[in-house]
Amino acid sequence: MSKAFASQADLADKQITFEQLSPHCWAYTAEGDPNSGVIIGEKFIMVSDATATPAMARDLIARIREVSDKPIKYVLLTHYHAVRVLGASAFFAEGATEVIASQGTAELIAERGKEDMQSEMDRFPRLFRNAESVPGLTWPTMVIGGGDPNVGEVPGKLTVDLGGVKVQIWHPGNGHTRGDTIAWVEEEKVLFSGDLVEYNAGVYTGDAHLAEWPATLEALRSLQAEALVPGRGEALKGAEQVNKALDYTKRWVETLYRCACEAAQANMDLKAAMEHTRKSMDPVFGHVFIYEHCLPFDVSRAYDEARGIKTPRVWTAERDKEMWESLQA
Repeated sequence: MSKAFASQADLADKQITFEQLSPHCWAYTAEGDPNSGVIIGEKFIMVSDATATPAMARDLIARIREVSDKPIKYVLLTHYHAVRVLGASAFFAEGATEVIASQGTAELIAERGKEDMQSEMDRFPRLFRNAESVPGLTWPTMVIGGGDPNVGEVPGKLTVDLGGVKVQIWHPGNGHTRGDTIAWVEEEKVLFSGDLVEYNAGVYTGDAHLAEWPATLEALRSLQAEALVPGRGEALKGAEQVNKALDYTKRWVETLYRCACEAAQANMDLKAAMEHTRKSMDPVFGHVFIYEHCLPFDVSRAYDEARGIKTPRVWTAERDKEMWESLQA
């Protein structure tokens, strides 16, 4: 392979920032690495996205303990990807009794969680540096049912009272995965989007529903958030910055999918589709963190969807490397 596979060459530690966005909401970010959100109430704490390993989660816990000794009762899985969920077990010793996920996320864990765990461990050696601390798949204890709002169905919604602050949790529509779940603190206008929204970082779409994603982003825009913790990238403060992040993600998704549709219509093979997509994507996004990691997986999924494959195919460690080699040859 002419380029190091995925993020295997990305071994330098990132600088972590833990910042307060509102009276109860905090952002845990690290220069384009996966983010976590923290909501601290008078009785309980909720963490949105549990990090990649229990060893990594212990750093997040240490930051939380600098500002609160309340039990970290709730862990929200914004989606099923291993890099977001496999650190959850570290929170049990801190008072966690509920791991919350959407029905779609629970189904994806059962359907492809094992394959995704091995796939992501191979892609992100730095983030899974302490993989031996992972006890296995993370399973939700509280599942939010309900339908897809993009097709007129009523989504299930859970409101959690942490004491002095309420958190609304629901699936706003398909996008990054079919199970994406957000946390919304309406009184403070703070949104925790998971990987539905990124900013100045690669937008991974390997398990995405690209045609539906823009409508889901507009549903998030309608909330009129004044602070946003995206899946990757710095926390956004102010409505203008929040809209910039939504616009950034939407532009990535729409540009990628348009190029894939053009490639499918022209009957290009995957490698030609990749070259065609680069012409539009590289000048705009080529400089951002994790771009070169994401793009091969993104083009593969977008090309599938453009050719009518509605359900994303399962990524395995073997499929990852076969795809990578075919595009780098």
